[in-house]
Amino acid sequence: MSEPTFRVAVRGEAILTSPRWNKGTAFTAEERKAFGVTGRLPFRVNTLDEQCDRAYDQLEMHESPLRKNTFLQSMKDQNWVLYYSLIGRHLKELIPIIYTPTEAEAISNYSHLFRRSEGLYLTLPHKDSMEDDFLEQTKNREIDLIVVSDAEAILGIGDQGVGISTAKSAIYTLLAGMNPSKTLSVTLDVGTDNEDLLGDHLYVGWPHGRVRGEEYDQFVDKFVQLVRKHHPNSLLHFEDFGVNNAERLLDLYRDKHSVFNDDVQGTGAVTLACIMSAVGVTKSRIADQRIVIYGAGSAGLGIARQLRDGMATIDGLAPHDANARFWLLDRFGLIKESLGPDKIRPDLREFVRSDSEWEDIPTNERGEVGLLEVVKKVKPTVLIGCSTHAGAFTEEVIREMAKHTERPIILPLSNPSKLHEVKPQDANDWTDGKALLATGSPFPPCKQPNGKEYIVAECNNALIYPGLGFGAMTAKSRCLTDTMIIAGTRRLASLAPALKDPDEALLPDFGDAPAVNFEVAVAVAEQAVEEGNAGVNWKKEEVRQRVAERQWKPVYGRYEYDPNGET
Repeated sequence: MSEPTFRVAVRGEAILTSPRWNKGTAFTAEERKAFGVTGRLPFRVNTLDEQCDRAYDQLEMHESPLRKNTFLQSMKDQNWVLYYSLIGRHLKELIPIIYTPTEAEAISNYSHLFRRSEGLYLTLPHKDSMEDDFLEQTKNREIDLIVVSDAEAILGIGDQGVGISTAKSAIYTLLAGMNPSKTLSVTLDVGTDNEDLLGDHLYVGWPHGRVRGEEYDQFVDKFVQLVRKHHPNSLLHFEDFGVNNAERLLDLYRDKHSVFNDDVQGTGAVTLACIMSAVGVTKSRIADQRIVIYGAGSAGLGIARQLRDGMATIDGLAPHDANARFWLLDRFGLIKESLGPDKIRPDLREFVRSDSEWEDIPTNERGEVGLLEVVKKVKPTVLIGCSTHAGAFTEEVIREMAKHTERPIILPLSNPSKLHEVKPQDANDWTDGKALLATGSPFPPCKQPNGKEYIVAECNNALIYPGLGFGAMTAKSRCLTDTMIIAGTRRLASLAPALKDPDEALLPDFGDAPAVNFEVAVAVAEQAVEEGNAGVNWKKEEVRQRVAERQWKPVYGRYEYDPNGET
Protein backbone atom coordinates (compact mmCIF):
# COMPACT_ATOMS: atom_id res chain seq x y z
CA MET A 1 0.00 0.00 0.00
CA SER A 2 1.42 3.38 -0.99
CA GLU A 3 2.22 5.97 1.66
CA PRO A 4 -0.63 8.48 2.02
CA THR A 5 0.05 12.18 1.43
CA PHE A 6 -1.51 14.88 3.61
CA ARG A 7 -1.67 18.59 2.93
CA VAL A 8 -1.34 20.23 6.33
CA ALA A 9 -1.95 23.89 7.19
CA VAL A 10 -0.37 24.07 10.67
CA ARG A 11 3.37 24.55 11.20
CA GLY A 12 5.95 25.46 13.82
CA GLU A 13 4.83 25.15 17.42
CA ALA A 14 1.26 24.42 16.29
CA ILE A 15 2.16 21.18 14.49
CA LEU A 16 4.28 19.94 17.40
CA THR A 17 1.37 20.44 19.82
CA SER A 18 -1.28 18.94 17.50
CA PRO A 19 -1.88 15.28 18.44
CA ARG A 20 -3.40 14.75 14.99
CA TRP A 21 -0.32 15.93 13.04
CA ASN A 22 2.64 15.68 15.41
CA LYS A 23 5.27 13.14 14.34
CA GLY A 24 7.89 14.00 16.94
CA THR A 25 11.27 12.65 15.86
CA ALA A 26 9.67 10.96 12.82
CA PHE A 27 9.47 14.22 10.83
CA THR A 28 11.80 13.84 7.85
CA ALA A 29 14.49 16.44 7.15
CA GLU A 30 12.39 17.85 4.31
CA GLU A 31 9.28 18.06 6.50
CA ARG A 32 11.21 19.71 9.33
CA LYS A 33 12.31 22.47 6.96
CA ALA A 34 8.88 22.88 5.34
CA PHE A 35 7.09 23.09 8.68
CA GLY A 36 9.68 25.20 10.46
CA VAL A 37 10.65 22.69 13.18
CA THR A 38 14.27 21.83 12.29
CA GLY A 39 15.58 23.64 15.35
CA ARG A 40 12.86 22.20 17.60
CA LEU A 41 13.89 18.57 17.15
CA PRO A 42 17.09 16.58 17.74
CA PHE A 43 19.05 15.50 14.65
CA ARG A 44 18.06 11.84 14.39
CA VAL A 45 14.99 10.92 12.32
CA ASN A 46 13.22 7.90 13.85
CA THR A 47 10.88 5.40 12.25
CA LEU A 48 7.49 4.71 13.83
CA ASP A 49 8.82 1.29 14.84
CA GLU A 50 11.69 2.93 16.74
CA GLN A 51 9.32 5.37 18.41
CA CYS A 52 7.08 2.50 19.52
CA ASP A 53 10.07 0.66 21.00
CA ARG A 54 11.07 3.77 22.94
CA ALA A 55 7.52 4.44 24.13
CA TYR A 56 7.06 0.84 25.28
CA ASP A 57 10.30 1.02 27.27
CA GLN A 58 9.02 4.20 28.92
CA LEU A 59 5.67 2.57 29.65
CA GLU A 60 7.40 -0.36 31.36
CA MET A 61 8.98 2.05 33.86
CA HIS A 62 5.52 2.59 35.34
CA GLU A 63 4.53 -0.25 37.62
CA SER A 64 0.84 0.28 38.44
CA PRO A 65 -1.92 -0.01 35.81
CA LEU A 66 -3.21 3.46 36.77
CA ARG A 67 0.18 5.08 36.17
CA LYS A 68 0.42 3.28 32.85
CA ASN A 69 -3.04 4.56 31.98
CA THR A 70 -1.94 8.11 32.79
CA PHE A 71 1.23 7.74 30.71
CA LEU A 72 -0.74 6.50 27.71
CA GLN A 73 -3.29 9.29 28.08
CA SER A 74 -0.45 11.80 28.00
CA MET A 75 0.89 10.16 24.85
CA LYS A 76 -2.55 10.36 23.25
CA ASP A 77 -2.62 14.09 23.98
CA GLN A 78 0.68 14.45 22.10
CA ASN A 79 0.64 12.04 19.15
CA TRP A 80 -2.33 9.98 17.93
CA VAL A 81 -0.41 7.83 15.47
CA LEU A 82 2.16 6.77 18.07
CA TYR A 83 -0.53 6.14 20.70
CA TYR A 84 -2.71 3.93 18.50
CA SER A 85 0.24 2.20 16.87
CA LEU A 86 1.79 1.29 20.22
CA ILE A 87 -1.44 -0.11 21.66
CA GLY A 88 -2.21 -1.96 18.43
CA ARG A 89 1.11 -3.80 18.74
CA HIS A 90 0.38 -4.86 22.34
CA LEU A 91 -3.39 -5.15 22.15
CA LYS A 92 -4.13 -7.83 24.75
CA GLU A 93 -1.72 -6.28 27.23
CA LEU A 94 -2.74 -2.64 26.88
CA ILE A 95 -6.50 -2.68 26.23
CA PRO A 96 -7.08 -3.53 29.93
CA ILE A 97 -4.89 -0.52 30.78
CA ILE A 98 -6.79 2.06 28.72
CA TYR A 99 -10.20 0.39 29.11
CA THR A 100 -11.77 -2.09 31.53
CA PRO A 101 -10.71 -2.55 34.31
CA THR A 102 -8.13 0.25 34.75
CA GLU A 103 -10.27 2.98 33.21
CA ALA A 104 -12.75 2.60 36.07
CA GLU A 105 -10.02 3.52 38.56
CA ALA A 106 -8.93 6.42 36.35
CA ILE A 107 -12.47 7.81 36.18
CA SER A 108 -12.99 7.40 39.92
CA ASN A 109 -9.92 9.61 40.36
CA TYR A 110 -10.82 11.91 37.48
CA SER A 111 -10.86 15.15 39.45
CA HIS A 112 -7.48 14.43 41.03
CA LEU A 113 -5.87 13.32 37.75
CA PHE A 114 -7.36 16.13 35.63
CA ARG A 115 -4.82 17.93 33.45
CA ARG A 116 -6.56 19.17 30.34
CA SER A 117 -9.90 19.13 28.54
CA GLU A 118 -10.54 15.90 26.67
CA GLY A 119 -13.82 16.62 24.94
CA LEU A 120 -17.04 18.54 25.44
CA TYR A 121 -18.53 19.23 28.88
CA LEU A 122 -22.20 20.25 28.84
CA THR A 123 -23.43 21.22 32.29
CA LEU A 124 -27.06 21.65 33.27
CA PRO A 125 -26.66 25.18 34.75
CA HIS A 126 -25.34 26.25 31.31
CA LYS A 127 -28.20 24.65 29.37
CA ASP A 128 -29.25 27.95 27.79
CA SER A 129 -25.89 28.23 26.01
CA MET A 130 -25.71 24.55 25.05
CA GLU A 131 -25.94 25.09 21.30
CA ASP A 132 -23.32 27.85 21.33
CA ASP A 133 -21.00 25.66 23.44
CA PHE A 134 -21.63 22.68 21.16
CA LEU A 135 -20.94 24.60 17.95
CA GLU A 136 -17.83 26.27 19.40
CA GLN A 137 -16.22 22.84 19.65
CA THR A 138 -17.68 21.20 16.54
CA LYS A 139 -17.92 23.93 13.86
CA ASN A 140 -16.28 23.00 10.57
CA ARG A 141 -15.70 19.46 11.85
CA GLU A 142 -16.92 16.29 10.19
CA ILE A 143 -18.03 14.08 13.06
CA ASP A 144 -18.96 10.44 12.57
CA LEU A 145 -19.06 9.26 16.20
CA ILE A 146 -20.30 10.97 19.36
CA VAL A 147 -19.87 9.10 22.65
CA VAL A 148 -21.99 10.63 25.41
CA SER A 149 -22.30 9.77 29.10
CA ASP A 150 -23.99 11.18 32.16
CA ALA A 151 -21.58 9.10 34.30
CA GLU A 152 -24.26 7.57 36.51
CA ALA A 153 -23.21 3.93 36.07
CA ILE A 154 -19.47 3.85 35.35
CA LEU A 155 -17.96 0.39 34.82
CA GLY A 156 -19.34 -1.16 37.98
CA ILE A 157 -18.30 1.75 40.26
CA GLY A 158 -21.49 3.74 39.94
CA ASP A 159 -22.15 7.46 39.96
CA GLN A 160 -19.02 9.48 39.14
CA GLY A 161 -20.74 12.77 38.31
CA VAL A 162 -18.44 13.90 35.52
CA GLY A 163 -16.11 11.72 33.46
CA ILE A 164 -15.35 11.81 29.74
CA SER A 165 -15.71 8.52 27.83
CA THR A 166 -12.57 8.96 25.74
CA ALA A 167 -11.63 5.30 26.18
CA LYS A 168 -14.77 4.19 24.33
CA SER A 169 -14.02 6.26 21.23
CA ALA A 170 -10.37 5.10 21.40
CA ILE A 171 -11.58 1.49 21.20
CA TYR A 172 -13.62 2.37 18.11
CA THR A 173 -10.40 3.63 16.52
CA LEU A 174 -8.18 0.76 17.66
CA LEU A 175 -10.51 -2.10 16.80
CA ALA A 176 -12.65 -0.78 13.94
CA GLY A 177 -10.63 2.00 12.30
CA MET A 178 -12.74 5.02 13.24
CA ASN A 179 -10.85 8.22 12.38
CA PRO A 180 -10.08 9.87 15.76
CA SER A 181 -10.40 13.34 14.24
CA LYS A 182 -14.04 12.53 13.48
CA THR A 183 -14.98 11.47 17.02
CA LEU A 184 -16.29 13.53 19.93
CA SER A 185 -16.57 12.54 23.60
CA VAL A 186 -19.26 14.36 25.58
CA THR A 187 -20.19 14.38 29.24
CA LEU A 188 -23.64 15.57 30.32
CA ASP A 189 -23.06 16.90 33.82
CA VAL A 190 -26.39 16.75 35.63
CA GLY A 191 -24.87 16.58 39.11
CA THR A 192 -24.03 13.60 41.29
CA ASP A 193 -25.41 11.73 44.28
CA ASN A 194 -21.92 10.52 45.18
CA GLU A 195 -21.33 12.06 48.63
CA ASP A 196 -17.57 11.52 48.41
CA LEU A 197 -17.43 13.66 45.28
CA LEU A 198 -19.74 16.31 46.67
CA GLY A 199 -17.46 16.62 49.70
CA ASP A 200 -14.25 16.71 47.63
CA HIS A 201 -12.92 20.26 47.25
CA LEU A 202 -11.04 19.17 44.09
CA TYR A 203 -14.15 17.78 42.36
CA VAL A 204 -14.27 19.35 38.88
CA GLY A 205 -17.96 18.73 38.14
CA TRP A 206 -21.13 20.57 39.16
CA PRO A 207 -21.39 20.05 42.95
CA HIS A 208 -25.12 19.43 43.05
CA GLY A 209 -27.40 16.45 43.61
CA ARG A 210 -28.14 14.49 40.43
CA VAL A 211 -31.09 16.02 38.58
CA ARG A 212 -33.78 13.62 37.43
CA GLY A 213 -37.28 13.64 35.95
CA GLU A 214 -38.56 16.14 33.42
CA GLU A 215 -35.68 18.58 33.80
CA TYR A 216 -33.20 15.76 33.09
CA ASP A 217 -35.17 14.56 30.06
CA GLN A 218 -35.35 18.06 28.60
CA PHE A 219 -31.60 18.53 29.02
CA VAL A 220 -30.79 15.21 27.32
CA ASP A 221 -33.29 15.87 24.55
CA LYS A 222 -31.81 19.29 23.84
CA PHE A 223 -28.43 17.64 23.34
CA VAL A 224 -29.81 14.85 21.13
CA GLN A 225 -31.63 17.38 18.94
CA LEU A 226 -28.35 19.28 18.46
CA VAL A 227 -26.71 16.08 17.28
CA ARG A 228 -29.58 15.36 14.90
CA LYS A 229 -29.54 18.92 13.57
CA HIS A 230 -25.82 19.42 13.04
CA HIS A 231 -24.54 15.83 12.53
CA PRO A 232 -27.48 13.84 11.14
CA ASN A 233 -25.30 11.01 9.80
CA SER A 234 -23.32 10.45 12.99
CA LEU A 235 -23.56 7.50 15.35
CA LEU A 236 -24.63 8.56 18.85
CA HIS A 237 -23.26 6.14 21.42
CA PHE A 238 -24.87 6.28 24.90
CA GLU A 239 -22.38 5.15 27.53
CA ASP A 240 -22.71 4.34 31.25
CA PHE A 241 -26.24 5.68 31.76
CA GLY A 242 -28.07 4.41 34.85
CA VAL A 243 -30.49 1.50 34.79
CA ASN A 244 -33.53 3.79 34.87
CA ASN A 245 -32.38 5.73 31.80
CA ALA A 246 -30.29 3.41 29.60
CA GLU A 247 -33.04 1.35 27.97
CA ARG A 248 -35.57 4.18 28.15
CA LEU A 249 -33.41 6.66 26.22
CA LEU A 250 -32.41 4.00 23.71
CA ASP A 251 -36.05 3.19 22.99
CA LEU A 252 -36.93 6.88 22.79
CA TYR A 253 -34.38 7.79 20.12
CA ARG A 254 -33.57 4.59 18.24
CA ASP A 255 -36.13 5.29 15.47
CA LYS A 256 -35.07 8.94 15.13
CA HIS A 257 -31.29 8.70 14.81
CA SER A 258 -28.54 6.10 14.60
CA VAL A 259 -28.07 5.46 18.32
CA PHE A 260 -26.39 2.68 20.27
CA ASN A 261 -26.00 1.72 23.92
CA ASP A 262 -23.14 -0.67 24.54
CA ASP A 263 -24.29 -1.63 28.05
CA VAL A 264 -27.61 -2.78 26.61
CA GLN A 265 -27.01 -3.76 22.99
CA GLY A 266 -23.27 -4.48 22.98
CA THR A 267 -23.41 -6.79 25.97
CA GLY A 268 -26.48 -8.48 24.54
CA ALA A 269 -24.91 -8.91 21.09
CA VAL A 270 -21.62 -10.44 22.23
CA THR A 271 -23.51 -12.76 24.60
CA LEU A 272 -25.82 -13.85 21.79
CA ALA A 273 -22.78 -14.60 19.62
CA CYS A 274 -21.27 -16.63 22.45
CA ILE A 275 -24.44 -18.66 22.93
CA MET A 276 -24.83 -19.16 19.17
CA SER A 277 -21.37 -20.72 19.25
CA ALA A 278 -22.25 -22.85 22.29
CA VAL A 279 -25.45 -24.23 20.74
CA GLY A 280 -23.37 -25.00 17.66
CA VAL A 281 -21.26 -27.23 19.90
CA THR A 282 -24.30 -28.86 21.54
CA LYS A 283 -26.08 -29.28 18.15
CA SER A 284 -29.20 -27.52 19.42
CA ARG A 285 -31.01 -24.22 18.80
CA ILE A 286 -31.13 -20.99 20.77
CA ALA A 287 -34.91 -21.47 20.96
CA ASP A 288 -34.36 -24.79 22.77
CA GLN A 289 -32.54 -23.18 25.71
CA ARG A 290 -33.81 -22.48 29.21
CA ILE A 291 -31.98 -19.33 30.26
CA VAL A 292 -31.50 -18.05 33.81
CA ILE A 293 -30.03 -14.53 34.07
CA TYR A 294 -28.73 -13.52 37.49
CA GLY A 295 -28.68 -9.72 37.51
CA ALA A 296 -31.50 -7.77 35.81
CA GLY A 297 -29.92 -4.34 35.36
CA SER A 298 -29.17 -2.72 31.99
CA ALA A 299 -26.79 -5.51 30.99
CA GLY A 300 -29.02 -8.39 32.12
CA LEU A 301 -32.10 -6.95 30.46
CA GLY A 302 -30.12 -6.14 27.32
CA ILE A 303 -28.91 -9.73 27.15
CA ALA A 304 -32.43 -11.10 27.62
CA ARG A 305 -33.83 -8.91 24.87
CA GLN A 306 -31.00 -9.66 22.45
CA LEU A 307 -31.29 -13.41 23.01
CA ARG A 308 -35.06 -13.15 22.65
CA ASP A 309 -34.65 -11.27 19.36
CA GLY A 310 -32.17 -13.92 18.25
CA MET A 311 -34.70 -16.67 18.92
CA ALA A 312 -37.25 -14.79 16.82
CA THR A 313 -34.94 -13.89 13.93
CA ILE A 314 -32.87 -17.07 13.73
CA ASP A 315 -35.33 -19.75 14.86
CA GLY A 316 -38.64 -18.07 14.01
CA LEU A 317 -39.98 -18.13 17.57
CA ALA A 318 -42.84 -15.74 18.40
CA PRO A 319 -41.81 -13.02 20.93
CA HIS A 320 -44.25 -14.25 23.60
CA ASP A 321 -42.95 -17.80 23.30
CA ALA A 322 -39.36 -16.54 23.35
CA ASN A 323 -39.98 -14.53 26.54
CA ALA A 324 -41.10 -17.72 28.26
CA ARG A 325 -37.55 -19.16 27.86
CA PHE A 326 -36.15 -16.65 30.39
CA TRP A 327 -36.00 -16.44 34.18
CA LEU A 328 -34.48 -13.21 35.52
CA LEU A 329 -33.32 -12.54 39.08
CA ASP A 330 -32.30 -9.33 40.78
CA ARG A 331 -31.76 -8.30 44.41
CA PHE A 332 -35.36 -9.35 45.15
CA GLY A 333 -34.78 -12.84 43.79
CA LEU A 334 -36.79 -14.22 40.89
CA ILE A 335 -38.77 -11.50 39.14
CA LYS A 336 -42.34 -12.72 39.65
CA GLU A 337 -45.75 -11.07 39.91
CA SER A 338 -46.01 -10.90 43.71
CA LEU A 339 -43.00 -8.60 44.00
CA GLY A 340 -45.31 -5.79 42.98
CA PRO A 341 -44.73 -2.64 40.90
CA ASP A 342 -42.48 -1.03 43.51
CA LYS A 343 -39.90 -3.81 43.01
CA ILE A 344 -40.32 -4.43 39.27
CA ARG A 345 -39.09 -1.82 36.82
CA PRO A 346 -41.50 -1.17 33.92
CA ASP A 347 -38.93 -2.37 31.38
CA LEU A 348 -38.88 -5.82 33.01
CA ARG A 349 -42.61 -6.48 32.63
CA GLU A 350 -42.30 -8.80 29.63
CA PHE A 351 -40.10 -11.20 31.63
CA VAL A 352 -42.15 -11.37 34.84
CA ARG A 353 -43.01 -14.95 35.85
CA SER A 354 -46.43 -15.98 37.11
CA ASP A 355 -46.72 -16.76 40.83
CA SER A 356 -48.70 -19.89 40.02
CA GLU A 357 -45.50 -21.50 38.67
CA TRP A 358 -43.82 -21.14 42.07
CA GLU A 359 -46.49 -21.99 44.63
CA ASP A 360 -44.67 -25.07 45.98
CA ILE A 361 -41.15 -23.61 45.82
CA PRO A 362 -39.38 -22.61 49.08
CA THR A 363 -38.85 -18.88 49.60
CA ASN A 364 -36.98 -16.75 52.13
CA GLU A 365 -38.67 -14.79 54.91
CA ARG A 366 -39.56 -12.02 52.42
CA GLY A 367 -41.23 -14.45 50.03
CA GLU A 368 -38.39 -14.23 47.49
CA VAL A 369 -37.22 -17.17 45.36
CA GLY A 370 -33.43 -17.54 45.33
CA LEU A 371 -31.05 -18.74 42.62
CA LEU A 372 -30.69 -22.33 43.82
CA GLU A 373 -34.47 -22.85 43.92
CA VAL A 374 -34.77 -21.39 40.40
CA VAL A 375 -32.06 -23.71 39.09
CA LYS A 376 -33.68 -26.74 40.74
CA LYS A 377 -37.06 -26.01 39.16
CA VAL A 378 -36.07 -24.61 35.76
CA LYS A 379 -33.15 -26.97 35.06
CA PRO A 380 -31.47 -24.31 32.92
CA THR A 381 -29.21 -25.06 29.99
CA VAL A 382 -27.75 -21.54 30.18
CA LEU A 383 -26.73 -19.63 33.33
CA ILE A 384 -25.64 -16.01 32.87
CA GLY A 385 -24.28 -13.73 35.59
CA CYS A 386 -24.19 -9.93 35.36
CA SER A 387 -24.86 -9.13 39.01
CA THR A 388 -21.38 -8.14 40.33
CA HIS A 389 -22.23 -10.58 43.16
CA ALA A 390 -18.94 -12.43 43.56
CA GLY A 391 -19.31 -16.17 44.16
CA ALA A 392 -23.08 -16.22 43.57
CA PHE A 393 -22.77 -19.37 41.43
CA THR A 394 -21.94 -21.73 44.29
CA GLU A 395 -20.84 -25.32 43.98
CA GLU A 396 -24.36 -26.45 44.87
CA VAL A 397 -25.87 -24.25 42.14
CA ILE A 398 -23.42 -25.42 39.47
CA ARG A 399 -23.68 -29.12 40.38
CA GLU A 400 -27.48 -28.89 40.40
CA MET A 401 -27.41 -27.37 36.92
CA ALA A 402 -25.01 -30.02 35.62
CA LYS A 403 -27.35 -32.82 36.76
CA HIS A 404 -29.86 -31.94 34.08
CA THR A 405 -27.86 -30.86 31.02
CA GLU A 406 -24.99 -32.59 29.26
CA ARG A 407 -23.04 -29.41 28.40
CA PRO A 408 -24.08 -26.59 30.76
CA ILE A 409 -23.44 -23.14 29.27
CA ILE A 410 -22.13 -20.93 32.09
CA LEU A 411 -21.29 -17.27 31.52
CA PRO A 412 -20.14 -15.29 34.62
CA LEU A 413 -19.89 -11.89 32.92
CA SER A 414 -19.52 -9.41 35.77
CA ASN A 415 -16.50 -7.10 35.69
CA PRO A 416 -13.87 -6.81 37.05
CA SER A 417 -12.68 -10.38 37.61
CA LYS A 418 -12.96 -10.14 41.41
CA LEU A 419 -16.74 -9.68 40.99
CA HIS A 420 -17.30 -12.76 38.82
CA GLU A 421 -20.13 -15.03 39.93
CA VAL A 422 -17.86 -18.08 39.70
CA LYS A 423 -14.25 -18.78 38.86
CA PRO A 424 -14.05 -20.65 35.55
CA GLN A 425 -11.80 -23.35 36.99
CA ASP A 426 -14.34 -24.04 39.75
CA ALA A 427 -17.22 -24.24 37.26
CA ASN A 428 -15.10 -26.58 35.15
CA ASP A 429 -14.27 -28.82 38.11
CA TRP A 430 -17.84 -28.93 39.43
CA THR A 431 -19.16 -30.05 36.02
CA ASP A 432 -16.37 -32.61 35.46
CA GLY A 433 -15.04 -30.57 32.55
CA LYS A 434 -18.34 -30.46 30.66
CA ALA A 435 -19.17 -26.75 31.03
CA LEU A 436 -19.01 -24.41 28.06
CA LEU A 437 -17.57 -21.22 29.56
CA ALA A 438 -17.11 -17.55 28.81
CA THR A 439 -16.30 -14.69 31.17
CA GLY A 440 -16.43 -10.91 31.17
CA SER A 441 -12.71 -10.54 31.93
CA PRO A 442 -9.71 -12.58 30.77
CA PHE A 443 -8.97 -15.79 32.68
CA PRO A 444 -6.32 -18.47 32.17
CA PRO A 445 -7.29 -21.78 30.54
CA CYS A 446 -9.00 -24.40 32.70
CA LYS A 447 -7.27 -27.66 33.45
CA GLN A 448 -9.46 -30.55 32.31
CA PRO A 449 -9.75 -33.93 34.05
CA ASN A 450 -7.99 -35.52 31.05
CA GLY A 451 -5.03 -33.15 31.40
CA LYS A 452 -5.93 -30.94 28.44
CA GLU A 453 -6.66 -27.23 28.67
CA TYR A 454 -9.97 -25.55 27.91
CA ILE A 455 -9.66 -21.99 26.59
CA VAL A 456 -12.11 -19.69 28.37
CA ALA A 457 -13.61 -17.20 25.92
CA GLU A 458 -13.60 -13.55 26.93
CA CYS A 459 -17.14 -12.32 26.32
CA ASN A 460 -15.90 -8.78 25.77
CA ASN A 461 -18.17 -6.17 24.18
CA ALA A 462 -15.16 -4.80 22.34
CA LEU A 463 -15.28 -7.87 20.09
CA ILE A 464 -18.42 -6.47 18.49
CA TYR A 465 -19.52 -2.93 19.38
CA PRO A 466 -16.80 -1.11 17.39
CA GLY A 467 -17.77 -3.11 14.31
CA LEU A 468 -21.48 -2.54 14.85
CA GLY A 469 -20.95 1.20 15.12
CA PHE A 470 -18.42 1.48 12.30
CA GLY A 471 -20.62 -0.53 9.96
CA ALA A 472 -23.62 1.70 10.66
CA MET A 473 -21.55 4.87 10.37
CA THR A 474 -19.83 3.78 7.15
CA ALA A 475 -23.16 2.96 5.53
CA LYS A 476 -24.56 6.27 6.84
CA SER A 477 -27.46 4.30 8.25
CA ARG A 478 -30.48 6.30 9.39
CA CYS A 479 -30.77 4.01 12.42
CA LEU A 480 -29.03 0.96 13.82
CA THR A 481 -31.77 -1.66 13.45
CA ASP A 482 -32.17 -4.92 15.34
CA THR A 483 -31.60 -6.83 12.09
CA MET A 484 -28.30 -5.00 11.53
CA ILE A 485 -27.17 -5.97 15.05
CA ILE A 486 -28.22 -9.58 14.47
CA ALA A 487 -26.26 -9.61 11.18
CA GLY A 488 -23.12 -8.45 12.99
CA THR A 489 -23.70 -10.95 15.79
CA ARG A 490 -24.07 -13.86 13.38
CA ARG A 491 -20.83 -12.87 11.67
CA LEU A 492 -18.99 -12.82 15.01
CA ALA A 493 -20.43 -16.20 16.00
CA SER A 494 -19.33 -17.70 12.67
CA LEU A 495 -15.71 -16.90 13.58
CA ALA A 496 -15.77 -18.85 16.87
CA PRO A 497 -12.98 -21.48 17.16
CA ALA A 498 -15.43 -23.80 18.98
CA LEU A 499 -17.38 -24.35 15.75
CA LYS A 500 -14.33 -26.17 14.37
CA ASP A 501 -13.24 -27.83 17.61
CA PRO A 502 -15.67 -28.09 20.56
CA ASP A 503 -12.75 -27.94 22.98
CA GLU A 504 -11.76 -24.48 21.72
CA ALA A 505 -13.05 -21.08 22.84
CA LEU A 506 -16.63 -19.94 22.22
CA LEU A 507 -15.42 -16.62 20.79
CA PRO A 508 -12.35 -15.48 18.82
CA ASP A 509 -9.24 -14.48 20.74
CA PHE A 510 -9.23 -10.84 21.77
CA GLY A 511 -5.92 -10.40 19.98
CA ASP A 512 -7.86 -10.85 16.74
CA ALA A 513 -10.36 -8.11 17.65
CA PRO A 514 -9.45 -5.73 14.77
CA ALA A 515 -10.00 -8.40 12.11
CA VAL A 516 -13.15 -9.60 13.88
CA ASN A 517 -14.65 -6.11 14.09
CA PHE A 518 -13.92 -5.53 10.41
CA GLU A 519 -16.02 -8.59 9.57
CA VAL A 520 -18.78 -7.37 11.90
CA ALA A 521 -18.73 -3.93 10.25
CA VAL A 522 -19.00 -5.47 6.79
CA ALA A 523 -21.97 -7.61 7.88
CA VAL A 524 -23.74 -4.61 9.42
CA ALA A 525 -23.18 -2.40 6.38
CA GLU A 526 -24.30 -5.20 4.04
CA GLN A 527 -27.50 -5.58 6.02
CA ALA A 528 -28.10 -1.82 5.96
CA VAL A 529 -27.73 -1.81 2.17
CA GLU A 530 -29.92 -4.90 1.77
CA GLU A 531 -32.78 -3.55 3.89
CA GLY A 532 -32.66 -0.06 2.34
CA ASN A 533 -31.53 1.61 5.54
CA ALA A 534 -28.21 2.91 4.21
CA GLY A 535 -27.53 6.51 3.20
CA VAL A 536 -25.08 5.43 0.49
CA ASN A 537 -25.74 4.12 -2.99
CA TRP A 538 -23.71 0.91 -2.81
CA LYS A 539 -24.23 -2.58 -4.12
CA LYS A 540 -23.93 -5.29 -1.51
CA GLU A 541 -20.95 -6.90 -3.24
CA GLU A 542 -18.87 -3.71 -2.98
CA VAL A 543 -19.47 -3.12 0.74
CA ARG A 544 -16.32 -4.97 1.90
CA GLN A 545 -14.05 -2.79 -0.20
CA ARG A 546 -15.88 0.39 0.82
CA VAL A 547 -15.57 -0.40 4.53
CA ALA A 548 -11.85 -1.17 4.15
CA GLU A 549 -11.26 2.12 2.29
CA ARG A 550 -12.77 4.10 5.15
CA GLN A 551 -10.68 2.61 7.93
CA TRP A 552 -8.17 4.95 9.57
CA LYS A 553 -4.72 3.45 10.08
CA PRO A 554 -2.09 4.71 12.56
CA VAL A 555 0.56 5.65 9.97
CA TYR A 556 2.24 9.02 9.50
CA GLY A 557 2.25 9.33 5.73
CA ARG A 558 4.01 12.16 3.92
CA TYR A 559 3.24 15.77 4.80
CA GLU A 560 3.20 18.74 2.44
CA TYR A 561 2.73 22.24 3.78
CA ASP A 562 -0.36 23.96 2.36
CA PRO A 563 -1.86 27.07 4.02
CA ASN A 564 -5.24 25.93 2.70
CA GLY A 565 -4.78 22.35 3.86
CA GLU A 566 -6.14 20.49 6.89
CA THR A 567 -5.75 21.84 10.40
